[in-house]
Amino acid sequence: MPMKLNVGVSRKIGQPDYGSLGATCIVEVELSSALLQDDLEGFHRQVRAAYDACRQAVSDELARNQSAGLETNHRRAGTQTPPESDPGHQNSNGHNANVGRGASERQLAYIRQLSGQIKGLGVRRLDTLADTMLGKPIASLTSLDASGLIDTLKAIKAGEIDPDAALRGAAT
Repeated sequence: MPMKLNVGVSRKIGQPDYGSLGATCIVEVELSSALLQDDLEGFHRQVRAAYDACRQAVSDELARNQSAGLETNHRRAGTQTPPESDPGHQNSNGHNANVGRGASERQLAYIRQLSGQIKGLGVRRLDTLADTMLGKPIASLTSLDASGLIDTLKAIKAGEIDPDAALRGAAT
């Protein structure tokens, strides 16, 4: 008799001006109930595979929506370049809106550190990953870009995303 396995992954990331962006993936699959009795490791493999698929889908959706959201915000503002690049630009609260500011040295150092810890990626292929994910080299990343890249590198390091898939653009 088949059994149903429900797996869900949800993730939310902060956005500029106190906003947030979230994505959820819920999958239901049917498995043989014999797995629990005869092949517990096989059952665990199936569960891990379902979670991995959900984590990847959530990561992909957040990355896609994050870049689409930035483009939409720039179009709404009627600018080709982010208004935040103007040092005098302030948001409605009177604070500097730093969405488009360059990545900090601390972010860049952390990105290099993480990439050096990932077998098959390393610092040499880091620009390729940034270009695949964000369409620009590391040196041109905004703070928000760097934050997204750091999340992806952490997921790669944790084994949630395959580095080769990320380099091909399948995981970003």
